[in-house]
Amino acid sequence: MSTRAPLHTENTGPVRPSPLVNRVFGEPRFHTDGDIAGITFAADGSLFSIDESGVLRHWTPDGRLLARHYLSDLETLWCFGPGAKLLASGNDDLLLWDVSTGQLVSRIEQRGDEDAWVTAIAFSADGRTVASGHDDGKLRFCDTTANRFISEIAAHPRKGVAAVAFSPNGAFVATAGEDLLVRVWDTVTHQLVAELRSHTDRVPALAWSPDSTLLVSAGWDTSARVWRPPHLDPLMLLNSHADQVVTVAFSPDGKYLACADSDFDIHLWLDAESATRGPVLRGHNDEIKCLAFSPDGTKLASAGVDRVVHVWDVREGKLIAGPNPRGRHAIAVLPGSPPHAPLESGGKTPHAPLRLASSGSANVRVWDVDTGDEVAPTNLCPAFSVATSPDGKWLGIGGTDHFTQLWNVTDGHLAASLEATKPPIGFITFSPDSKTLAHTSTADGLVWLWNCETGQPDFIIVEAADACTLETLAFHPNGKLIACGGVDYMSTSERDGAVCVWDITTREKLCTFDTGVTSLAFDPQGKYLAGAGLDDAVYVWDAETQHTMFVFGGHQQNINVVVFSPDGSYLLSGDDDGTVRCWDVLSGRQLVARAFDCPVQSLAFSPDSKYLFCGNSNTTCYQVEFKKFLEE
Repeated sequence: MSTRAPLHTENTGPVRPSPLVNRVFGEPRFHTDGDIAGITFAADGSLFSIDESGVLRHWTPDGRLLARHYLSDLETLWCFGPGAKLLASGNDDLLLWDVSTGQLVSRIEQRGDEDAWVTAIAFSADGRTVASGHDDGKLRFCDTTANRFISEIAAHPRKGVAAVAFSPNGAFVATAGEDLLVRVWDTVTHQLVAELRSHTDRVPALAWSPDSTLLVSAGWDTSARVWRPPHLDPLMLLNSHADQVVTVAFSPDGKYLACADSDFDIHLWLDAESATRGPVLRGHNDEIKCLAFSPDGTKLASAGVDRVVHVWDVREGKLIAGPNPRGRHAIAVLPGSPPHAPLESGGKTPHAPLRLASSGSANVRVWDVDTGDEVAPTNLCPAFSVATSPDGKWLGIGGTDHFTQLWNVTDGHLAASLEATKPPIGFITFSPDSKTLAHTSTADGLVWLWNCETGQPDFIIVEAADACTLETLAFHPNGKLIACGGVDYMSTSERDGAVCVWDITTREKLCTFDTGVTSLAFDPQGKYLAGAGLDDAVYVWDAETQHTMFVFGGHQQNINVVVFSPDGSYLLSGDDDGTVRCWDVLSGRQLVARAFDCPVQSLAFSPDSKYLFCGNSNTTCYQVEFKKFLEE
């Protein structure tokens, strides 16, 4: 709706290092600092993961870090043994580690003057034998009890070994070579049982069914092939994957076959032999390098280059731990009160600390900003989104179900459960006078406005973002207007989304900006409306004239959040590459860009602008002194 050309700024200046983080709230659940090379379940339901850089981590089932061991950064390949007892790594030698302690058990050196790199590792089902494939095409067997070399097979002469897998009954070992062949060997006689020719590109992974009758090979030729050795022809080609199938795993009960592909999706097959399809698990945003089923076969863990462990319920096909693929870690600041603030009656009220609320973990969590301690009301219920009222009285928790839980922070009780039509509650915000809560779901396009005191809806806005999904809401400081922004995934109007501004008193739509956004914010004076655009640009509109004032560039990945400082002088934005950028509102000049160590999904200020808080994708919150943030 602009009638004049906006000022477009590229902001190509250098990104400065992250400022000093004063405090970290929460812990990085299921997040690592490096690419994850292996993962496994322990018998008690906990998980172990190993980074490519050699960091071994032990996790609770819900992703809290129990222990961390730094093993070695010289190895290039890692593989967990059965029962999470041993871990093998390889470079030019084979090393065995104790998983529970992280201690080196043994280094099994190569024989004589042989110098071949380890390219694949697999344990036998009983854990007594470990096989290593090498870039000279040989397969070498080692005894994990005696910690010594046993024997070898020239599995793929003059070609490297890409994958190895023992059959669960111990009778066979399968190898895949860079010659695109899959070979099955007798583990006792080392005789060739079958040579399977069919793949037309690299075979990076192999998996046997629990009954040892079926062998599945993952190919970079779009398919996973199902074999019944010693038969030489594949029984089935599982072809619904992307260009490359990168890793595969069978559940212990044989009910599921998981295949991860180059679209970062995991395809579950209910019957590999008949190609019966199950759910497709989506949530990763980079290469999946490892899969592991729980001992009871009900859960699947996946991890890789995006450095996040995902845990799935395979029966429901849902993510149950790890990041929410559709959610954004929301944070909100509960304003405090000074010590001994007088009441109207002349008495004294207890000091209320400045608190930070977060939806990053499984349940909403609240911390005392001064001490870092978790304080009430905290750990109340599962949270998809969170917001606090400006007067500090209300805490709104948008659930993964149909409800927003409205908590009275003053007396610590649940005031109301506010129901939406479809789950989850994607975004919540309060009116400036703290009397109205607005929430929305991305699924139905409705915005509900609730009276906080009565718990009753005042108004429902239908198609609030002009037939787009609803991603974000923002109240104007006058409390009479609300901006609703969303995405048009179908591009029905040849646009990527829309921002609509509604008058709450007249219940009329005032204007529409044909720009898809993931976040909106009014400045405290109500002059500007800012939006995080889908084209990696920040838009700033004049709230009264609807002119486009600025289009700020510079972000390299998806922008998740925009926020104005409490005095309206600064506009900040955070994105998926961990960069927070700050602009001077009056001039449109970028002042600084700071790089953090993980994607920034939300931002919030303390009321006095002293602190900036970052809600990170790894479920932590950072507290930063804003003055230091601005320093050159």
